[in-house]
Amino acid sequence: MTRPDRPAPEPLDVDAARVVAVGTIVWLVGFLVLLPFRDRLAAAGHEVWLWTCLAGVGLGLIGLPLCLRQRTTARHARAARVGSPTESALLADGTPPEHG
Repeated sequence: MTRPDRPAPEPLDVDAARVVAVGTIVWLVGFLVLLPFRDRLAAAGHEVWLWTCLAGVGLGLIGLPLCLRQRTTARHARAARVGSPTESALLADGTPPEHG
């Protein structure tokens, strides 16, 4: 709940697609690191760690296209609101391309 004497802070502008991509890669690395130890993990009752990593990769692969679509939609909406045709031509990091 916000206090009435302070305005709510502006939302952060986070590149969700980049966050999901990095998270998916981290889950994939975890899966690949644990894969050679599958038998040892199973013997200790921790084989679920391996499948948790694989689930993280799967969910990341599902979420990445959704984040990319949302980012594209937001850029088009921002360009339409501003009326600037170059707004939609931003690079992946949000900066305008260099002309020269």
